[in-house]
Amino acid sequence: MDQTADSPILVFLGPTLGLPEAQRILDAVYLQPVSQGDIILAAHAFRPKAMVLIDGLFEDRPAVRHKEILWALSQGIVMIGAASMGALRAAELHPFGMIGVGLIYRWYRRWPLTAEDAVAVQCGPAELGFTALTEALVDLQRSFTALYRRGLIAKAEMDAGIAAARRLNFRDRSLRKVLAAAQWPAERSALLRSHLIAQKAADARLALRLAPALSKSRPASLPYTITNTFLRDLEAGSIDINLISKY
Repeated sequence: MDQTADSPILVFLGPTLGLPEAQRILDAVYLQPVSQGDIILAAHAFRPKAMVLIDGLFEDRPAVRHKEILWALSQGIVMIGAASMGALRAAELHPFGMIGVGLIYRWYRRWPLTAEDAVAVQCGPAELGFTALTEALVDLQRSFTALYRRGLIAKAEMDAGIAAARRLNFRDRSLRKVLAAAQWPAERSALLRSHLIAQKAADARLALRLAPALSKSRPASLPYTITNTFLRDLEAGSIDINLISKY
């Protein structure tokens, strides 16, 4: 471990927030959405003082393991999570020192059995900047609720919209399909589009703004146990298991 005050902050970012906007908020090293093995490889490549987990992969590659995050914490790397996969992992690992930021993180901490697909979206390839192609359930729920509280829709419309969004697979959760499934009339669609709350993006911005201050904290000294299952997972992903002990 040789992090210094000049060591970088790493950010794993994908569809939640556009890269140009993120770079205007925080000067950091931006990496693609995190998946299994990426934290270990990034730690060795950059020797960071902190990592901000926002987006993560979970379909074509295994999701980032809790053991990886615990390993990073044990090496003195500040681990921050928000908005999407980062909020999930932060809620799960808060007792061990991972720092969570934002409303979605607090939501998962308060209701730990909440469906993980509430933050999932279908997105384009890396070449197109992981552009989101569908809407996150958490954003839709916030939007329908806000419309009702402002008196712009009836409670029945809110309930139908949220129920329709929950029924759809995250790959199909576009505004068009949600509104069709909720049987909203076509002329009402513009209302939701103009009042859509991007809570994931808001939480990501907050995490980036707070990252410099949070990176100055020191993780608690944690005992770290390497398990055979974790090592097999890394080997299956063609990750050199010696990286665990040689940091």
